[in-house]
Amino acid sequence: MTSVKDFRVSEPATSESLGRGRFVFTDAYSVFDWGRMPDPIPEKGASLCTMGAYNFELLEANGIATHYRGVVDGGGEVTSLSTVEGAPTEMAIDLTQVPELPYEGAKAGYDYTSFHDAGGENYLIPLEIVFRNRVPVGSSLRKRIMPADIGLEHESWPEEPIELPEPVVEFSTKYERQDRYLSSEEADRIAGIADIDELETVARSVNEVITERAGERGFLHEDGKIECLYFDGEIRVADVVGTFDENRFAYGGTQLSKEVIRQWYKRNQPAWVEAVAEAKREVRGRETDDWRGLCDVSPTTLPDDVIGTVSAMYAAGTNAYTGEKRFDAPGITAALEAVSRL
Repeated sequence: MTSVKDFRVSEPATSESLGRGRFVFTDAYSVFDWGRMPDPIPEKGASLCTMGAYNFELLEANGIATHYRGVVDGGGEVTSLSTVEGAPTEMAIDLTQVPELPYEGAKAGYDYTSFHDAGGENYLIPLEIVFRNRVPVGSSLRKRIMPADIGLEHESWPEEPIELPEPVVEFSTKYERQDRYLSSEEADRIAGIADIDELETVARSVNEVITERAGERGFLHEDGKIECLYFDGEIRVADVVGTFDENRFAYGGTQLSKEVIRQWYKRNQPAWVEAVAEAKREVRGRETDDWRGLCDVSPTTLPDDVIGTVSAMYAAGTNAYTGEKRFDAPGITAALEAVSRL
């Protein structure tokens, strides 16, 4: 089980073959690497499943290999999104091996050699590949580099989103308790036998497809990420792609993504946000990687009006992006006007 999706295995992967399984999308969410937060967001799971399926089918139509097999209809059959009424919550996928990633303590770090020995030539690549078209408020890029480092004519980051002249691709860890952005050399080592240049090419291709679709529907696609599996010499896009959790979009100048919730917590419970950051700093150099055990503040619940507004954002955004009314939701403009008032 992931923090926001339940995971069902019908046929496990082996060293020589892919397996079969399903994602069951829940209404849970996670921010700041916390894991499941106190409140469910109604219809969020169906939104992620619908957008993920829509984008997987777009990717495959553009010749990009994925692990997607279809969505599950009301009768339990696997089919294409277009044949399902309403918004599905289950997605059928091919499964790869996901070995354990041992933590050997502060000095030795994570044992990727053990991970790849177990994964062989059929494994989930332990990286997230991040692509950026803009640098919105809240982007981690603002904390790590200066604008001039990526060709921007600014001495410091302005307080509004910035367009990038060309998409930027970065690599971060996937299975470590804290995400780390990586140099190309370290990403290449962590990727194992999967080619890092090919991973970047796949990420750029995915970005192009999603950015084009977003533009057709009036969205700006700011940034996003993918995960990939390696099997039989081929890289395939895995997990889920192009949703309001994996990607950041804007519409009419308003943010449309999980970033809305992150920003709410920064404004309304900064003590928890800082406690999370402090716990992550404090765990460095220890023999454990469990930073949550060091965090003495827990997240508060969201007010009902915030939950309703965010739920409507997910539902209305999915309707607008797909061009199909799968949710009984307000129009995208009305939904985002409510978001802007949070």
